[in-house]
Amino acid sequence: MSNTISTLHDLEQIKNEYIKNTSQYKYQVLICGGAGCISSDCAQVKNTVIEEIKKYNLEKDVSVYETGCMGICAVGPVMLVLPERTFYTEVTPESAINIVESHIVGGQILIENTYYDKSLQKHVPKIDDIEFFKDQVKIALRNCGIVEHNSIDAYIAHDGYLAAYKVITQKTPEEVVEEVIKSGIKGRGGAGFPTGIKWEAGLKAAGNKKYIVCNADEGDPGAFMDRSIIEGDPHTIIEGMIIGGYAIGANLGYVYIRAEYPIAVERLSKAIEDARKHGLLGCKLFGTDFSFDLEIRIGAGAFVCGEETALMNSIEGQRGEPRQKPPLPFQKGLFGCPTIINNAETMASIPAILLNGSEWFNQYGTETSKGTKVFALAGDLVNSGIVEVPIGMPLGDILFKIGGGMRDKKKFKAAQIGGPSGGCITQENLNVNTDYDSITKLGAIMGSGGLIAMNEDTCMVDTARYFMDFIQDESCGKCVACRLGTKRMLEILERITQGKGEDGDIELLEELGDTIKDTAMCGLGQSAPNPVLSTIKYFRQEYEEHIKKKYCRAGVCSDLFISPCENTCPANVNVPGYLSLITAGRFIDAYNLIRQENPFPAVCGRICTRPCESKCRRRTLDEAVAICDLKRFVADYAYKNEKPFNQDIIFPKNGKKVAIIGAGASGLTCGYYLVRIGYDVDVYESESIAGGVLAFGIPEYRLPQKVITHEIELIKQAGVNIILNTEVGRDVYFQDLRKRYDAIYVATGTQFPQRVNIPGEELKGVIHGINFLKDVNLKREVKLGHTVAVIGGGNTAIDSARTALRLGAKRVIVLYRRTIDAMPAYESEIHEAIVEGVEIVELVSPVRFIKGKDGSVARIECIKMKLGEFDRSGRRKSVPINGSNFMLEVDNVIPAVSQYADLPFIKKDEIGITSWGTFIIQEDTLMTTMDGVFAGGDVARGPDTVISAIADGKKAAISIDLFLGGKGKLNKGPKIDVPDTFDEDEIVALKRFPLDMLPVEKRMNMDSEVVLGFHKLNAMAESMRCLHCDRR
Repeated sequence: MSNTISTLHDLEQIKNEYIKNTSQYKYQVLICGGAGCISSDCAQVKNTVIEEIKKYNLEKDVSVYETGCMGICAVGPVMLVLPERTFYTEVTPESAINIVESHIVGGQILIENTYYDKSLQKHVPKIDDIEFFKDQVKIALRNCGIVEHNSIDAYIAHDGYLAAYKVITQKTPEEVVEEVIKSGIKGRGGAGFPTGIKWEAGLKAAGNKKYIVCNADEGDPGAFMDRSIIEGDPHTIIEGMIIGGYAIGANLGYVYIRAEYPIAVERLSKAIEDARKHGLLGCKLFGTDFSFDLEIRIGAGAFVCGEETALMNSIEGQRGEPRQKPPLPFQKGLFGCPTIINNAETMASIPAILLNGSEWFNQYGTETSKGTKVFALAGDLVNSGIVEVPIGMPLGDILFKIGGGMRDKKKFKAAQIGGPSGGCITQENLNVNTDYDSITKLGAIMGSGGLIAMNEDTCMVDTARYFMDFIQDESCGKCVACRLGTKRMLEILERITQGKGEDGDIELLEELGDTIKDTAMCGLGQSAPNPVLSTIKYFRQEYEEHIKKKYCRAGVCSDLFISPCENTCPANVNVPGYLSLITAGRFIDAYNLIRQENPFPAVCGRICTRPCESKCRRRTLDEAVAICDLKRFVADYAYKNEKPFNQDIIFPKNGKKVAIIGAGASGLTCGYYLVRIGYDVDVYESESIAGGVLAFGIPEYRLPQKVITHEIELIKQAGVNIILNTEVGRDVYFQDLRKRYDAIYVATGTQFPQRVNIPGEELKGVIHGINFLKDVNLKREVKLGHTVAVIGGGNTAIDSARTALRLGAKRVIVLYRRTIDAMPAYESEIHEAIVEGVEIVELVSPVRFIKGKDGSVARIECIKMKLGEFDRSGRRKSVPINGSNFMLEVDNVIPAVSQYADLPFIKKDEIGITSWGTFIIQEDTLMTTMDGVFAGGDVARGPDTVISAIADGKKAAISIDLFLGGKGKLNKGPKIDVPDTFDEDEIVALKRFPLDMLPVEKRMNMDSEVVLGFHKLNAMAESMRCLHCDRR
């Protein structure tokens, strides 16, 4: 029997025979053979499965074969078992043995080896139920991960070459071109030019010889779409090129692919060979007069060869450099003949369009951008890999719903789309539709589909430097603009990231970028400045911080800081230094080193948000060092071993006085540093105790009063005068303070509860969170009933819930409008609340509070919520579900959604105030619009962290000193020698040493601290986990 396929019957016969052969198997085991899984040794997994099948004599019941990339590269090697469509991930030879034994032999799905959804925190066995796959629409990738990549019969069984048969035997070239035009498909290689229009130009071009070329030279960092298509479904490229060749009148085609893709080259070569054997390439296709053949041209990997004219030069054996246009390739292209060049993804979509019709294809996408688009998800996502979605899907849905969001619960910062020629898209634009027009309006381009997600640890200046380094290195050098312009831009970016940036550098980058865009010869050169211009547009502040403050907020540009942890700490505490001192057993010195930068080490050791730990490089190995808990250890050690007070080194009095309004963390910090350099400082506090929110906003089980009192006493000993029970605007007038003092620092915080603004909020039994905690801490009488509902998801809400339990409430429910993983409260506090018995009900919002017979609140009408589009912070909005209302019986309600500032002592028309009620301040100095009046902490920032308030207090002390004629140099005490810590031993994975915790059954007293901290030996051992990134 001849292998030549000439008729429809031949195709159907192969299809039916293949289906018949595969249908006899009870199970089909598909092993992903994409490049990512190959690198994870999927071949060994496949061999193990085959051996196990033979072991159980199941060769007639089980078919095992290798497919192309299934898409989700982050959890490879992966395996799909049919017919149940069970998806196994991170398969090893050992787990493969268990899967065969349990699933294939025993008929029981091995759940623990199936896909694990981290957001749902459960295994999802069926591939169709996995979020990564659910919303995808696969056209170009329709066969990837499903068919045997090395079997032409498998491709034909999935209607392969049927479109080519119908086109060649039933349509004219003009009809084919018209159908492609009607489909609305645009080139998927980056430019987005309509494919049908391009083909029409090729068809009408005069010439006896024409060529069609598939551009599979994807050189973008982070892009692997074309590779995955060719590796997983090489015959679709061949079929697409046959159709394209027929449409424009070409008899020879070239696939241009880079040498770095050996697997793709190997599989495509075999597919071409198989197609020739079956008469699908060569002369007289399907018995007609049309002849078409294909050749592979392997490129050396030059990025510029992705540009069509440079690619043609490379195919011709010349140096890969762009040509001047016009003439355009369809006029004079390869070997001087009309040539049409399409991207691999475009070619892969063509057979499906011609088989199913243009109307079927353009049901997907937007009005101006039809069909689907393949994206290579890379970067800091949970689910990296290849996806195909309808054009126009919001970017946020691709990144968070399909991509699973950011790894390690980091915040999303930006996405680089379009590769080095593209631009970045920020969290404010997560709802943008991923179509050509919408992306272009944001200063980026769709490109070939590379999509790199970046989290908060990404420095955008360094990112721009990386892409410019890539572009400059890959520049062919033919035109001056690209050759020299990109080099100058790279030099400037390198200077900035090394801490050598100068004023005017940003403007110079913009000027150079605009010049290159206007004068470079080719499209790649013209788009080369895009990443730089895009990051300047959206992250100009980061550039300014690098240049003016020599500060890299992401902790990437190592020339600008000692260590990532110290760089991230708002107070700039020398973290590696005090860890070295703990290792050496010098605990008091470690305590004093911390106090040089932060006068509240014991407080911060208990309630700090731990930004330093989020940047600790140890977490890339196992877990971050417990920096905050070690701070608490040395503070507690110093308290227990405190020596009698000795007069500290204080500068002589300079005769100048400063008033501080508010005795919270920020105000007291500012006062502490000012008195140490000679100022007289009076702190005015309206309450009967100092400490602000530390004293009455945080429960004692987290922050004992004796800890706050002790640290405030040390500040008073330094010379700060705290005047209690004195409210500015009532007991003393603000204008009088301005006359009596040389400068004023306002640090009143945000102590007023934000209302939820729903009916019934004034009912008896409704107590706002900040007021509730204040009453409890000030020992006022607070009575709660059996069931207490807390509304909110922040720390105040969780603190209120745990406090309610300690006051005797039998049932405490936290109602939160988003999901629990989106709660802004500390993760550890949420965990402890659940352990103690607090119920957390997510995706619920109150509608109204309803009173009972006694006039007190008795019920809450709630409505269920669902997650909608993204807000400007990058979080999904919660949207009510109509008709989902329900009632909840309660005895008390504690709304705890936010706080705001109220400044009755200053007239609003006398000073700049934001719409949030906070002061307008100069970022560098913290001075308000009123001369000599400074503001910091929550009253300037809005509700924020204690460590940020402390940092503002220190910053204000410097600014006030400079304002009053000083040098702005703080007196931090005598220098403390830090030992050099050299540990040449091998670094091994070792998680944190455990903290002592109070047992749950002993926690219900308000003054029983839950976290007991480290013992000395554990503290020293934990400090030795530090990798000492400060050593260079």
